[in-house]
Amino acid sequence: MDGRLTNLLNTIKNNSKATNNIVRLTKDLTLAGLIKMRYSTSNPVMTQNFWSNIQGQNTMTLQGTIGKLAYLLGIVTITAFISAYVALDALAAGNTSVISGMAWGGFIGGFVVASMLFIMRPENPGALMTIYAVLQGMFVGAISLVFEAFYTGIIIQAAFGTLFITGGMLVIYSSRVIRPTPTFNKVIYSLVGAIMMLYLVSILFSLFLKPYEIPFVHSSGPIGIGFTIFVLSIAALSLISDFGFIESGVKWQAPKNAEWWGAFGVLVTIIWIYIEMIRLLSKIRD
Repeated sequence: MDGRLTNLLNTIKNNSKATNNIVRLTKDLTLAGLIKMRYSTSNPVMTQNFWSNIQGQNTMTLQGTIGKLAYLLGIVTITAFISAYVALDALAAGNTSVISGMAWGGFIGGFVVASMLFIMRPENPGALMTIYAVLQGMFVGAISLVFEAFYTGIIIQAAFGTLFITGGMLVIYSSRVIRPTPTFNKVIYSLVGAIMMLYLVSILFSLFLKPYEIPFVHSSGPIGIGFTIFVLSIAALSLISDFGFIESGVKWQAPKNAEWWGAFGVLVTIIWIYIEMIRLLSKIRD
């Protein structure tokens, strides 16, 4: 009788352990599914294969993401100052080819590096993102000096405008006035894709079909100014999606390397806002 009771207790204990393991595994799988589903609607880079390349025991934190964003922004700023200084010397010497080379080299190089990040999705993206920040700093510094040569004080105005827009969108996001729902993200990324395609076609026209250009994209008339305001608005709204990705990553305890991707998304958007801001101010002052 004692032997049967002991066997019964052991059976119950083993079943209980198995049940606990199943429950724990189910929770882990459910959490992984929620993370994957959440991120797949928060950033166009986060496709179904993204998280298979991102591994790590530590989890994403807001402080870590802010630190990486500050690092990347610092790289862009320092490189931009150096690029502007070199461009200023080149402008004084009448060597405009140096300015053009830095602008196009930074732009095309940044596009190539961003494409590599999008396609490869490396487990440790910090090095490539640093290279991207250097190239974008070179691009931003060169074109900023060109605009400053024609419109005195425009760099400071564009910088403050970018700061105010970024801070304003952060306040709007924190107050939950606009939320990065899946529908919101799809609409924003569709518009971003359309704008990027339009700009790409415009660049190709300027390189290979110089007498022709897409109407109103670069014009300083009312329609041209309205177009740039629209593009600037889309760039600003993209920050809502970037903030949503960071908040979701922290909430669902994404791998530590996701901090790089959160910082990278915000960096790209801030640079875009600055470029559109300087274009808008130049059109208005024309």
